Amino acid sequence: MSEFLTKSRARNIFYGGSLFFVVIFVVLTIQSHRYVVTTSTAGMPLTEEVALGKHVWERHSCINCHTLHGEGAYFAPEVGNVMTRWGVLDDPEAAFEVLKGWMEAQPSGVEGRRQMPRFEITDKEMRALSEFLRWADQTDTQGWPPNDAG
Repeated sequence: MSEFLTKSRARNIFYGGSLFFVVIFVVLTIQSHRYVVTTSTAGMPLTEEVALGKHVWERHSCINCHTLHGEGAYFAPEVGNVMTRWGVLDDPEAAFEVLKGWMEAQPSGVEGRRQMPRFEITDKEMRALSEFLRWADQTDTQGWPPNDAG
């Protein structure tokens, strides 16, 4: 009676299986790279103003209260689709004005109420922040979060 799995057969199965899965990995890596390179999720260009807006967002730690596409804290409203909800997505000047007015209108010093801090933000930074939020709003998130106002 001969052994079914000899050392040489086991070695051949190991090397053959390893080679097979390495080839599968390489093929899937190439396919993924082609997909990522040819498919962009950005709905508008990543400009210097958008980058400045991201720096303003990070410097003031906005994500500590707000979510951006579901990432961040849930203390304050989601802002990943705020420009769509406000109806100013396609108008950079209106986006700036509405964001500035909204931030200035937030109550401060009211006992027992959630409050937005008063940030020292210049008009240039506010415009950049509005552009960052417009850019984030136009990112293809495959329908997340929903654009319901409620």
